[in-house]
Amino acid sequence: MPMPRRTFVATAVAAAATCTATCAAPALASSRRALRQMTDGPFYPPARWRAQWSDWDADLTRVTQGGDTHRARGEHLGLALAVADASGRLVDNAEVEIWQCDTLQHYRHPDVPREASDRTIRFDPGFQGFGAAHSDARGELAFRTIRPVAYPGRTPHIHVKVRHVNFGEWTSQLFVAGEPGNARDFLWRHLSAQDREGLAMKLVAADASARAGVSGAPPLVWTARHVLIVPA
Repeated sequence: MPMPRRTFVATAVAAAATCTATCAAPALASSRRALRQMTDGPFYPPARWRAQWSDWDADLTRVTQGGDTHRARGEHLGLALAVADASGRLVDNAEVEIWQCDTLQHYRHPDVPREASDRTIRFDPGFQGFGAAHSDARGELAFRTIRPVAYPGRTPHIHVKVRHVNFGEWTSQLFVAGEPGNARDFLWRHLSAQDREGLAMKLVAADASARAGVSGAPPLVWTARHVLIVPA
């Protein structure tokens, strides 16, 4: 079976893939260092558990269950990504997964109880918590999610996992550039300046077209464009 094609990048990434969010493409990161490897953490939802429910697409802000459609709370974020290697080549057909907590500070995970002691739902029913997509021929993909929120002991962040036949599996986290809580986060504090550059998403207020949203969806509040640098 032939290895998926890679396209050489000279200066910048072309227009981003259109998912449920519309975002311009990220410029090729100035840092060519591969993303700092991190562990899955305690809330990576296991595949066997995910297999019980099929709604793990690239729109984390919409959940349909029992004929009802729920929309995520929080500030909706259009996240445009591109996958490139340390030599500057875009990588097509890379599987990218993201997962994060909801605005109530809970992850979708089998170890997180669905209900509190008073029988109230503990998590946001409109937020998937996990999503997956594949990069296209130009190495591009996009997610619709929410601006990550802090929870006790951690600054806002989005977990990311990238898989490809050429480099295997690469796991890391994306932080919000300029977030005050970063300075108190134990993982961020131990990152080098170069590693921080590769992991800091720059959030931009959504323009008028993005704020209009898609039919039935709340408007986007933020967009972010980021390149995931993986091993060459």
